[in-house]
Amino acid sequence: MDDVKRLWQATINSWNGLIAVTQSEEAFRQEVALLVVGVPLAFFLTADVGERFALIGVIVFLMIVELLNTAIEKLSDRVTLKNDPAIKRVKDMGSAAVGLSLLAAGAVWVWIVVEKLWP
Repeated sequence: MDDVKRLWQATINSWNGLIAVTQSEEAFRQEVALLVVGVPLAFFLTADVGERFALIGVIVFLMIVELLNTAIEKLSDRVTLKNDPAIKRVKDMGSAAVGLSLLAAGAVWVWIVVEKLWP
């Protein structure tokens, strides 16, 4: 029974995290909108299950990286609001992770769209 309780609490914590990031981060709201558009578009673009998984998966991956980056930024701001070069580097690394995730997502979408529309 403790496992079920722990799983339920973890689910609530996850939901609360999603609500918090959605309320506070414009970038995450944009990624949610991208997912809402991307899921049906993935089904329109291809019947291949693997390609659909790739198209949707890279957006979800981007959202995961955005969540982690936001957590790093929020925690860093709790540690100090002063201009600390070490914290700036940490925040820049998180931002770079989001940037690389965006590039990966864009590459997958361009690859599959080009493959489908220009055979």
